[in-house]
Amino acid sequence: NTDVAISEGKIIAIGALLNPNDYFSEEECQTIDASNFNLTCGIIDEHSHIAISRGVNEGSQAVTAEVSIADVINPNDHNIYRQLAGGTVASQLLHGSANPIGGQAAMIKLRWGSNAEEMKIVGADGFIKFALGENVKQSNWGDFNRVRFPQSRMGVEQVFYDAFYRARKYQLEWDLYNAMPSSMKRKSESPREDLELNTLVEILKSERFVTCHSYVQSEINMLMHVADSMHFSINTFTHILEGYKVAEKMKTHGAGGSTFSDWWAYKFEVYDAIPYAGSLMHARGAVVSFNSDSSDLARRMNLEAAKAVKYGGTSEEAALKFVTLNPAKQLHIDQ
Repeated sequence: NTDVAISEGKIIAIGALLNPNDYFSEEECQTIDASNFNLTCGIIDEHSHIAISRGVNEGSQAVTAEVSIADVINPNDHNIYRQLAGGTVASQLLHGSANPIGGQAAMIKLRWGSNAEEMKIVGADGFIKFALGENVKQSNWGDFNRVRFPQSRMGVEQVFYDAFYRARKYQLEWDLYNAMPSSMKRKSESPREDLELNTLVEILKSERFVTCHSYVQSEINMLMHVADSMHFSINTFTHILEGYKVAEKMKTHGAGGSTFSDWWAYKFEVYDAIPYAGSLMHARGAVVSFNSDSSDLARRMNLEAAKAVKYGGTSEEAALKFVTLNPAKQLHIDQ
């Protein structure tokens, strides 16, 4: 017995027996009878790999910041239709976790029937995928793939430092060149444009934001230390099944946690995963979301949210935010 008035995509009023004439002219008002239906917030998936053409990993190098998922969006993926049916309306399409520094992400609305460009959220902030752990050091890739650096967790840390030291030097070269008088510029050669380093400089300048695949608390601590020492911050740790161990540090650093509701024991580094992780991080003040990382799971994220009520006693309202408002905050699209 409740009415909802919506204008230009925003809810402007909720109440019993609203008078449409208070909000709209007669010709612009459309009425939808939703009796016996449920109305829900749109579900936002912080970590998705749907609607991507021909592979998600550029795994040839440890740093591939120059590549972009936005170049390979597939608007005909039937998962878009299925996920809309389950209430999911927007997704962050992420590069895979083969690299410490992977490719740039794409932020999309699930607009079934649109082309790839029309699915992109206009004005959305730029994000990029980082990764830690077994995938990055190729633990499970087989002997044939034990050739690329890094092959250890300590090597992963050094990849980050090496990349950002190169980016700092590159930015300094451009700053010095741009500070030259025009007369000197005509006599000097500009620094060589580097698309990989351009992207890393965006991170250093807080113009591009990091979503990091993560599991183990020691590596989560390591990457926050790297980011602090290089003067940027990690926006979101995704997966983060040991996030409940470091929630206070995450809050201090400013990082959110986008975790699974109840995944564990599918590889060695997730043996300490527990179904209470989301509730524990939330109770300690971190911004928490549940993500799918699965084309199938993303059709029923409302049920994933409900698990936070069962495990950890999170309130129903807070649990719903795990798949609506909180992922929107993590992706900077909550407004």
